[in-house]
Amino acid sequence: MSPLLPRTGTRTRTRTGTRSARLALAATAVAVVSALTLTACSGSSDDRGGADATVRVGLVLEPTSLDIRKQSGAALDQVLIDNVYQGLVGRTADGEIRDVLASRHEVSADGRTYTFTLRKGTTFQDGKPVTAADVVWSLQQVKDDAGYVDSAKLAGVTSISSPSDGVVELRLAKPDSDLLFTLTGRAGLVLEQAARNDLSDSANGTGPFEVSSWKQGDSLTFSRNDDYWGTEPKVAKIVFRYITDPSTAVNAMANGDLDVLNPVDGTLQGQLQGNPDIALHRGRTTDKYTLAFNDARAPFTDVRVRKAIRQAIDPKALIKAVGGTGVEQGGPIPELDPGYEDLNAIDAYDPANAKKLLAEAGKPDLDLTLTYANVYPATIGDVLKSQLADVGITLKVERVDFATWLSQVFQDKDFQLSMVDHVEARDFGNWANPDYYFGYDNAEVQALYAESLAATSETAKVEALRKAARIVSEDAAGEWLYTATEITAVRKGVTGFPVDGGNSRLDLSKLALG
Repeated sequence: MSPLLPRTGTRTRTRTGTRSARLALAATAVAVVSALTLTACSGSSDDRGGADATVRVGLVLEPTSLDIRKQSGAALDQVLIDNVYQGLVGRTADGEIRDVLASRHEVSADGRTYTFTLRKGTTFQDGKPVTAADVVWSLQQVKDDAGYVDSAKLAGVTSISSPSDGVVELRLAKPDSDLLFTLTGRAGLVLEQAARNDLSDSANGTGPFEVSSWKQGDSLTFSRNDDYWGTEPKVAKIVFRYITDPSTAVNAMANGDLDVLNPVDGTLQGQLQGNPDIALHRGRTTDKYTLAFNDARAPFTDVRVRKAIRQAIDPKALIKAVGGTGVEQGGPIPELDPGYEDLNAIDAYDPANAKKLLAEAGKPDLDLTLTYANVYPATIGDVLKSQLADVGITLKVERVDFATWLSQVFQDKDFQLSMVDHVEARDFGNWANPDYYFGYDNAEVQALYAESLAATSETAKVEALRKAARIVSEDAAGEWLYTATEITAVRKGVTGFPVDGGNSRLDLSKLALG
């Protein structure tokens, strides 16, 4: 899939008499930009509380397009899902399934038929009612278009239909234990069939907030959906400010220019500790800071090279260098996901043996390039460069903007080593997909993953995933540097901001500013 190029300027959507009016007058656009500037400089939030409040949230990773269907990257999932777009079902912070646009759902005993009863009174943000036809169309579009993100996750669905008014039914060729979880993500989002808005810079979802403006390179603003079918949001606006420099972000939080900062760089948290107006929360995540090998290309086709790189890396030292904001992972599945097993003993830190493996592979002096996005700390590249040098590997570090990373590494697979935070939960399937940018192709892993999906019991599912994850780790398919521990800074008076898993999902429906 091709990432869309960044847009410039600010696109604004307002109501001009009716909800269907989608374009603002130029004067309104200027006013919105001015309001954003004033908000960013307004200092302490103590006098801005109540139902008309604006909450300013500092984030790192900005979308390059708002197209939830075609644009890859966690930046869209983080802010658009739950807040702007919704599906039949959603997930809690603990990964449990909850009904959203569906009032209830049923799964047949054989695991091959899923029936959803639509909640009454749900509407899109243009005021049109959500119908079963919209749901069927939305899911079918994703299934049929391989260019849509997560299209492959619906491959096992043989039919999507509405057998009766207000009911949607999905039939499968065989059980898929991940289907409900899949429907909580992009593949399950419900869009309006008749809508004609440009998804790249606008949205017409069903959630509690609307995209009101986007100033590329600076901020994204949500406004309360006053006609939301659910519980009315407690704040009028949310302004996401995208700040890639950690020091700048921490200073903005300390100076009162932000109400929330997610995440806080671990090495800089001391600058916010002791501030009576700021609380630091340490949350759990499924954020897998992964050192990806291009397994389809030499020298990574040699397992000895892969193992040597793993054994050259000391995760404890790396975690310490990034401020202690992580725990060792050791394998492709983090602790919060089904199938986790402590695999840290496999290819544990052993630089002496790493040198022997490189010698055996005929690569005692290896030159490699690490390409990763500059939204991640330079410290990571510095530590890896030093540790690999200790075993004879010369590492060149290239930090690029995120759009370049998406195009060069993720799409074109033009890299040797890369590092990225894979934030999504339950994404082990990437290791069972030889077309994914990892380039890892193992038939046994693929068979075990298929077995986990076909399982009709949680025990069988977990056992298959554990076996597959152990193979991937023993095969040194990549290096799992650490699972992130996320630090979120929250200003006094702000409540309802999620502190677990915020890098992948931020459900802000309960956000309030007292």
